[in-house]
Amino acid sequence: MATILVVDDELGIRGLLSEILSDEGHTVELAENAAEARGARERLRPDLVLLDIWMPDVDGISLLKEWGAAGMLSMPVIMMSGHGTIDTAVEATKYGATAFLEKPITLQKLLRAVEQALVRPAPRLAPAGVPGQGMAAAGPVPLGARGEALPLGEPGQPTGLMGGTINLLPVGPQAEQSFDLDRPLREARDAFEKSYFEFHLAKENGSMTRVAEKTGLERTHLYRKLKQLGVDLARNKRGGL
Repeated sequence: MATILVVDDELGIRGLLSEILSDEGHTVELAENAAEARGARERLRPDLVLLDIWMPDVDGISLLKEWGAAGMLSMPVIMMSGHGTIDTAVEATKYGATAFLEKPITLQKLLRAVEQALVRPAPRLAPAGVPGQGMAAAGPVPLGARGEALPLGEPGQPTGLMGGTINLLPVGPQAEQSFDLDRPLREARDAFEKSYFEFHLAKENGSMTRVAEKTGLERTHLYRKLKQLGVDLARNKRGGL
């Protein structure tokens, strides 16, 4: 598993991302501003950085450019923002970001972006002061409908009109299902709850926020419940992200 540095000035987001990534087996280090991020980057040499754009001291784009100019962008960086635009996403990838995640971040998008960032090499940057060439080796940056920079698909995989990989998955869980009741209550209840959550995850395209609202559970509690039931979070959706 990987060592991941999460940089965000919001305590709740740091805590939630830390719990999710730790449950996936990663080692997580947290930083609430650019100063702490610099120290953690030097001390840990993380395999991946999740970097918020809007921070009170130094913004994430400036920190990304700083690392690139100093030749310290040896790890993939995923940018995060709740106020992102197409221009922001393009600027982030121009200076070496691997992907751009728009807040609120769905669990499925987070896990997919992390997985793909960790299997791809870090961007090969142009010399300092030459913007626009940090991603030259990777080709054009595909953008999603809201302007987020989508992780590039693997060679040979079909891609959509905007460049995002199309996952060819079976039809999602159906609203009407049958259950074997001739078994212990706990097993029957777990089977029902697993199907229930799989259906709603597929219906909401993997959005933990919307499923939490629908089911009346707090997001962290919901995530633990899904892990306990063995719900495959990477496949519970009906279409592309």
